[in-house]
Amino acid sequence: MQKFILGAGAIMAMLAVILGAFGAHALESYLVENNRLETYKTAVNYQFYHALGLLAVGLFYTYRPVSLTEWAGLALLGGIVIFSGSLYALCFTGIRMLGAITPIGGVLFIVGWFCFFLSIWNMKGDG
Repeated sequence: MQKFILGAGAIMAMLAVILGAFGAHALESYLVENNRLETYKTAVNYQFYHALGLLAVGLFYTYRPVSLTEWAGLALLGGIVIFSGSLYALCFTGIRMLGAITPIGGVLFIVGWFCFFLSIWNMKGDG
């Protein structure tokens, strides 16, 4: 599971850079014209922040390979796919209903960070 979480974090970070550059250069006029540039930036930013979170969870897994750590990684990954994915889809399709899906991704982010917290909190040792 550690390899999967770390790999997913690396891929998501790489895709955030690619999508950010693509949005800033190739798509900027389209996104501005359709008043979706801020939405696109939000999708890229949240993808990048949570990709870094995936990497942190994956590295932490070395010290705490428990189900809470796995759930943290899976929830963060799911959050990226649903939160950022729904915003990207909204930007390209204009289907406003996709915005209703976005909060599900936000809840997964919260669940992921909470599971990560619990995994850390339940460590034995100093502190």
